[in-house]
Amino acid sequence: MKIVYLVLAVLLLSVGCARIKVEAPKEPIKLDISMRLDIYQHVAKDIDAIEDIVSGSGEKTPGARQGSMLDILIPNAYAQEALSPEVEQAALNRKARKQELVSLEERGVIGENRIGLAEIKNPEVVDAAAKALIDAENNDRTVIYRAIAAKNGISIKEVQKMYAKKLQDNANSGTQIEVINESTGQYEWKAK
Repeated sequence: MKIVYLVLAVLLLSVGCARIKVEAPKEPIKLDISMRLDIYQHVAKDIDAIEDIVSGSGEKTPGARQGSMLDILIPNAYAQEALSPEVEQAALNRKARKQELVSLEERGVIGENRIGLAEIKNPEVVDAAAKALIDAENNDRTVIYRAIAAKNGISIKEVQKMYAKKLQDNANSGTQIEVINESTGQYEWKAK
């Protein structure tokens, strides 16, 4: 009987002491960054929707659906997609002053800087009314940037960078824009 217990004890000890072999994977570890891209796609859609309001090409509220039977059953299905009233008002304010700002850009008085704000380039010709117009524009842009950042859970600086690119891309030829000089790594102003 002692031999049976001894054999049983040896078997239990050998089963309980299994060896684990740890090896590095043969393939490189891959990370899925699709969520980050998805966030930036949402930010780009928000920017496009707001700029559609400013340019006058999109009068309806972004995220709003055309009337359908589904609206009766699920009226608030896309509530988070719509712009807040504050952002919508800021976009409408920008639309109202757009032609005056374009005129200032064409005359070289202002330019689009790297953080998505209108910047005075020729202070000698800026009167109090033009300064107030530029300040109001930048205030409305800041309201929009903060709202997009909060909605999408990213920094305001990221939104400003993306929005600045959109504004610079959409600026008329000859507009002063602040871009990075690839050879020096410094930002500089140039005509688009």
